[in-house]
Amino acid sequence: MEPGGERERRRRRDLPELRHQAAEYYRSNEVPQRLEEALNATFYLRPADLYGHLANYFSTFSKPPVICKLIGRKVLDGVGRPTLEVEIFCTVKNHEKSICSIVVSSHSEILENASPEAIDADEKERNDSINRALEWINGSLNEMLRDLQPADQCKVDELLGEYFAKKVEEEKERKAIEKEEQEAVISAPAYIPAVSAVTPSGKKKGVKLGKKSSVAEKPISPTEPIEPVLCGSIAIGGLSLAVAKTGATINNTPLYLHLALMKHDQLSQFQDLPKELTVPLPMVTLLSCGKSSSGKLKLMKEVMLIPPTELTVKQGIERLLEIQKQMMKLLDPVGKGPSVSKRISHLGCLITGCDSLEQPLILLQTACRNLGLELGIDVHLAINCAAHELMDYTKGKYEVLTGTLKSPDEMVDMYVDLINKYPSIIALIDPLRKEDGQQWSNICNTVGSRCYLIAEDAAKSISKLVEDQNINVPKCSGLIIKYTNQTKISDLTELTRLLDGQRHIAILGSPAGESSDDSLVDLAVGLGARFIKLGGLSRGERVTKYNRLLAIEEELAKNRTLRSGENHEFVDFAEEAQTAEELPDALPPTEQDPWPSQHSQPLLAQVQNPDSLHGSTLHLNEATKMDPSIFP
Repeated sequence: MEPGGERERRRRRDLPELRHQAAEYYRSNEVPQRLEEALNATFYLRPADLYGHLANYFSTFSKPPVICKLIGRKVLDGVGRPTLEVEIFCTVKNHEKSICSIVVSSHSEILENASPEAIDADEKERNDSINRALEWINGSLNEMLRDLQPADQCKVDELLGEYFAKKVEEEKERKAIEKEEQEAVISAPAYIPAVSAVTPSGKKKGVKLGKKSSVAEKPISPTEPIEPVLCGSIAIGGLSLAVAKTGATINNTPLYLHLALMKHDQLSQFQDLPKELTVPLPMVTLLSCGKSSSGKLKLMKEVMLIPPTELTVKQGIERLLEIQKQMMKLLDPVGKGPSVSKRISHLGCLITGCDSLEQPLILLQTACRNLGLELGIDVHLAINCAAHELMDYTKGKYEVLTGTLKSPDEMVDMYVDLINKYPSIIALIDPLRKEDGQQWSNICNTVGSRCYLIAEDAAKSISKLVEDQNINVPKCSGLIIKYTNQTKISDLTELTRLLDGQRHIAILGSPAGESSDDSLVDLAVGLGARFIKLGGLSRGERVTKYNRLLAIEEELAKNRTLRSGENHEFVDFAEEAQTAEELPDALPPTEQDPWPSQHSQPLLAQVQNPDSLHGSTLHLNEATKMDPSIFP
């Protein structure tokens, strides 16, 4: 060991050099100057917490937090199915800290009246997807996003998009190799015994004569193939949302305001920063009278209530709760039926069997009348028809009631009669399959000027509108957007901007299997959605979101940044179609603007079919940093 005296002499010899290095280090980082400024300012302020004040002062000069670790976990959603949780850790002032976590819902819907085999297959697919997502998050994605600033959402989403595209190509290559191997096995020579063309009964096989084959009366459009979902894609959407929430947390900004500023960065060329935000109107599910109910009626999967625009969300929900209580009394007037908990679906609404199309509407009229309310004035209606679930493909018709079948054209007539009789219905969701494009156009032209025609099932691939210009959705008033799979926050902001430019309404909707994460509400407020569809006013995972909606409204009102609700505006499709026909034929059909009123700044690419909506990939400018303090 080195003697103590020698060690002390070496320390004294090196001390001047160490002092010089320390002075240079602090001087290069402006520490003496910052100290002098802090001490001079603090003396006059004389704060009660001196060191807290100094800590806050010097924290303004610290490096911005960067992502240091991601953790993915398998958790359960509101109906006990596995889903994904993402937690983000950042390096903040030289310390590793957990900033936030989110739970994102699985894309798969809850299967009703499905076979055991289908349920098992769905469960296996969901588990495989979550397990693959955990591999990505806890492995390669952890390395890829390390040292990135969570405030740089565009950069993070760009990397996530590239990563996902690479995984898609890998999956295509894997399937191509698998196909080649299968073809090689099939092409191998094998002994095949001869099979007699005569059946054991001695009769030749063939089509029986004298009997008509079961052919649909009128051919219907075949079902579009289901878009494959890449196993593990939920990791992309989960991480993008988690990074957005992390950026908002670090900036001490509510997530909805963080998203509103992000969307404005994309719109800064076209409009000024909004001084106020609007809280979306809730579509509250009250009744479920679909295929899973005990009655003959299959058409109305969800009967929803919409409060009038002049009420606050708090006032509206209080009114809808009173209607729900009154409906419970009507369904069980003597209290001898099943308990309420046994009649609540996974959507958080009452399940009741009805035997006619008008029965649930008459029940609602009675409930409102008992409370002194009038449908169409004090509350409006929306119906989720879920028509894609009702098609009988052997007969080419929709089964709206048990034993009652209607063709697509007959469905349009039925809806027109229904809305004429019940003008309080201001929205129909999925009234037809997305393949029945002509009937969508017909119903839009007929009742679109007084009722929203919304696509939900047709909008499942809507996030890809910003990537692929060849994706079609039916002619409609708006879309229900669900945040699932590989959807990224930047995709969502761009998509809502496209819909705004086309005068389409955006509706943020929750998946069937929800979790207690309430980020969806912040998405709806920040992106300026017209409506939010959360299900009923029961079940904790859904009530949590309604509570978040109320909290945001209260916060905006307190800050005087709450914009009052606007009246419903419907698009007169028939008038626009007539205007389009009157346009000069100077341009080829592929270059005509499908929305004539938007010539000043068209946001869509060229389209071939005016009845279809084609998205275009827009090149966004570099996002500018916005100061949240500009909001009062």
